[in-house]
Amino acid sequence: MSTAAERLTDGLYGLGWGAVRKLPEPVAAGLGRRIADTAWKRRGKGVLRLEANLARVVPDASPERLAALSQAGMRSYMRYWMESFRLPSWSEEKVRASFDPKDIHHLTDALAAGRGAVIALPHLANWDLAGVWVTRALGVPFTTVAERLKPESLYDRFVAYRESLGMEVLPHAGASAFGTLARRLRAGGLVCLVADRDLSSSGVEVGFFGETARMPAGPAMLAQQTGALLLPVTLWYDAGSVMQGRVHPPVEVPASGARAEKTAVMTQALADAFAEGIAEHPQDWHMLQRLWLADLDPARGAR
Repeated sequence: MSTAAERLTDGLYGLGWGAVRKLPEPVAAGLGRRIADTAWKRRGKGVLRLEANLARVVPDASPERLAALSQAGMRSYMRYWMESFRLPSWSEEKVRASFDPKDIHHLTDALAAGRGAVIALPHLANWDLAGVWVTRALGVPFTTVAERLKPESLYDRFVAYRESLGMEVLPHAGASAFGTLARRLRAGGLVCLVADRDLSSSGVEVGFFGETARMPAGPAMLAQQTGALLLPVTLWYDAGSVMQGRVHPPVEVPASGARAEKTAVMTQALADAFAEGIAEHPQDWHMLQRLWLADLDPARGAR
């Protein structure tokens, strides 16, 4: 991306954070739907990739059904952005009323026992809203990581935004971030990681909707090394204004096997939990990037 394009991108995000939060909620929601429908009709790379990904999730979908899913997916994606732009101005009461997680006891019991917990989520619905709910409704701070974006000023915006919501944000920087996360967990803290797309060279290959994908090893490794509980979480939007969520049962550390073998088993369990939530609510999976190895490395996928 050129410097001019980076400045434009940063400026547009800045406009979103500054202007959208001032709009009445119905106006912001309507604006998000119009932007989503315009992007969907233009059939750009992101929309085509989303549709290709959804074709794996719903393999028996007709072309008409797939088109409807991708349009709903873009609307869900823009709902995420419109909510996120407005989150810093939401009251505690609105945050509490906007998210209804099921089986939250898996998390609260672990924290009450002084045991750290790793929450692992896919790119479903609004993970930022879920995080704000944890900090405000439960009163529990947590640590997460953020992918470095270009321009650097845009990355700084994201870090400042999430820190304003009560999150500790670390750059996605390998061993340094891992060590800090491990210290937080050993102290009984909470770590939240979006974990359905690998951003490193050390990902774990998993079966995902009948094909091979690569997902990060970090959540499973952190649970093994610190004794923290590993909890998959899936999210979805209902027909109204409330986001729904589910804390899945803990992923246990296998009793035997080498570290790499345990990590592979646990990461596959995460992938299975993610797949369950995505299959139930495919329109809320915001995966507009390549994920499966057949797309990332076509020659290997063919083999």
